[in-house]
Amino acid sequence: MVYTRRSTVLASLAFMTLGVGDGMATSGETVALRCDVVDAESGRALPVRVYARSSDGRWLFARSAAPDGSAITYDKQRFTQCVEKHTTVSAHPFLIDAPTGELALRIERGKEYLPVDRTVQVAPGAGPVKIDLKRWIDMAARGWYSGDTHVHRSVEELPNLLLAEDLNVGLPLTYWVTTSHTPPGGKEGFGAGVKPEPIYVDPTHVIYPVNTEYEIFRVAERRHTLGAVFALGHKTPFPMGVPPVGPFAERAREEGAILDLDKHSWPWSLMLVPVIRVDLFELANNHCWRTEFGFRQWTIDTVPDYMKLERDERGLSERGWIDFGLQTYYALLNCGFSMRPSAGTASGVHPVPLGFGRVYVHLPDGFTYEKWMEGLAAGRSFVTTGPMLMIEVDGRPPGATIRQESSNPAKYRITGTAIAARPLEPIEIVVGGRVVERVAAANRPAPRGGCHSPIDTRIDVAESTWIAVRVFEDRLDGRVRFAHSSPVHVEVPGKRPRPRRKEIEYLVGRMKEELDRNRGVLRPDELAEYEKALSAYQRLGEHAR
Repeated sequence: MVYTRRSTVLASLAFMTLGVGDGMATSGETVALRCDVVDAESGRALPVRVYARSSDGRWLFARSAAPDGSAITYDKQRFTQCVEKHTTVSAHPFLIDAPTGELALRIERGKEYLPVDRTVQVAPGAGPVKIDLKRWIDMAARGWYSGDTHVHRSVEELPNLLLAEDLNVGLPLTYWVTTSHTPPGGKEGFGAGVKPEPIYVDPTHVIYPVNTEYEIFRVAERRHTLGAVFALGHKTPFPMGVPPVGPFAERAREEGAILDLDKHSWPWSLMLVPVIRVDLFELANNHCWRTEFGFRQWTIDTVPDYMKLERDERGLSERGWIDFGLQTYYALLNCGFSMRPSAGTASGVHPVPLGFGRVYVHLPDGFTYEKWMEGLAAGRSFVTTGPMLMIEVDGRPPGATIRQESSNPAKYRITGTAIAARPLEPIEIVVGGRVVERVAAANRPAPRGGCHSPIDTRIDVAESTWIAVRVFEDRLDGRVRFAHSSPVHVEVPGKRPRPRRKEIEYLVGRMKEELDRNRGVLRPDELAEYEKALSAYQRLGEHAR
């Protein structure tokens, strides 16, 4: 059965509205309702994420019914409308202590199972509730394994969470510092006892616990935001604070770490890219939530007019925020900074489940932590908040570089498939930051559910550039769910990549603004990094078009 847009929207609306006076009144008596969730095909018990809401509007949290089971409560809210209240439970029966009357249940498991909404009548003596969860795609069977690069959950919680979300790799930011010039490992007990070794929950679910976030909000004893950057997969606590960022980046690379740019619009983000040559760019970042989009005004003053982002009376729309990140990424790629896409949620801080935005890495020879990190760094990947997107360019995987022998224009064939639990909008082929073709999504019913859309098209390339594919779900509820491939780079002899004039003007302007904002706050050696970035963008501007 295809999980249609209409059925999805109606079920979701029913779940959200139950508990505001429309359901059956409760008597006050509480019943321990037992629930069993199993895979619809195999019948085996599944670890899942559970949402439960009584008809009087209360959110309820599950507890495991098994002595060796686990249940992790997550209760986060930002603003009035941004609510994430759930329990992740192990592969055992669980109990919900619910008042008699109607109970709205929603069961989810990562991205590869269709969610189930169920309204249950709770009464004394009610039998167990059995829910069959249907898997619409098995990405590991296709050689794709998922991860979240921005995790604020404890190492102790993560075994439960990785299995409930079917997330293959979790990278908790065990070391985290928010004040300038402060080593992230310097606080007593912060990250204590963490070893630089992968922790395997099972053969395909793993935690690597030595990762660091510098997220600077205070400089020289005053409130002054710089931004955030991550080092993923290093070996020892860093002995230095930031700024400057150069010494930290050098140490991180010596330890084999990958540098990940948290969000594109932090004050220092566009300085970091040319100065420390960031490896990853979070296209699905921690403002992409399952619940309502919240940060409509955040850094809106840095948005350039040329991007023409979608807005409404409250500020940037969800689509506008995502497009801001995409267009910034495209501008940097056009400058020759070949960052690969990543995805992170900051689950633990924000109202969002772990792995809601995730990056899938292709490992055709099987999974290990080391292979996954290697594939992430190489860009053999796509990011998603919903759809699955598997493409090749002339038979090469995402992250590849194609070096033409001739400087003559050439045609490139883009093949693959986009598969989603819901129908898709036209599939977009992006070359050098521009959508050059929209391929109608076939949205054929897939054998296990969902919608299947093959991709097979050709494009002309006349200069050094990059090629990527992106797709958005076609939703009736106004929310945005998307997938984006890592780019394939094309090198044409004698034709270097060239940014657009409007892109360079934006990048140069942002560096000048940050130099002005940081004078009198940062030291000369720290300001010098912004001056270095400004010079780099200005030199690139000499070849802009």
